[in-house]
Amino acid sequence: MKKDDHKMKNDNFFEAWGNATNGIIYSATTQRNIRIQLVLAVIVMVLSLFYGLNTAEFLCLLFAVFMVIFAELINTAIETVVDLFVDVYHPKAKISKDVAAGAVVLAACNALVVGYFIFFKEENLKAISDSIFNNMVKSPMHLAFVAIMLVVIAVISMKAGCSKKTERGELVKEGFVPSGQSAIAFAVLTAIWLNSKDIVTFTLALILSILVVENRVGSNARTKAEIVFGACMGVLIVLLIYGLTIFKIQ
Repeated sequence: MKKDDHKMKNDNFFEAWGNATNGIIYSATTQRNIRIQLVLAVIVMVLSLFYGLNTAEFLCLLFAVFMVIFAELINTAIETVVDLFVDVYHPKAKISKDVAAGAVVLAACNALVVGYFIFFKEENLKAISDSIFNNMVKSPMHLAFVAIMLVVIAVISMKAGCSKKTERGELVKEGFVPSGQSAIAFAVLTAIWLNSKDIVTFTLALILSILVVENRVGSNARTKAEIVFGACMGVLIVLLIYGLTIFKIQ
């Protein structure tokens, strides 16, 4: 029993972070709603680039998106715990699931209201109707943040697609799974390279990215091909987002 209890505990911060990430991947693998919400999050973030949103509007939009996914994760956790202890129908078990689902509905309604007031403001609709590329956001921080978040969502989606749920409810990775850490590390490196003209800053970021890759290779958690693919994926997604600003219509 003690051994089982020990397995339930995190020995350090990195293990806790990894287990939290596995929880998100598990939810994306088993819950269709979360997969839909991740797709909608990608669409919303890409649209935010073309509406010329100010910082407050973007933060409200981002918070609304995260709240929906957060509520769905809590709902999944509650459903899993209820199913663990209740094998047959019980009114209180149903109430627990219904209340958790209600939280998701409220978060989704909040996101719809926020999206309506941001995307359907008259000035925003008028601006977007002229030329979407003319209104491409010019903030380097906004571009970098959206690009990196898209990399994170892409990593979660690919890992979820390469995972299979066992009879015990555990996830088993199957096939080619790109390294999420190398993807995010090189996405950040690419964003720094595109935004910073300081060679020292870029060099330090490059060293950190190489250390991340070296850590993944040394731990044998991923193959070299998966690590290289993850790094290339992170670079390409950031370049794609920044490339939209190059081809904007004058």
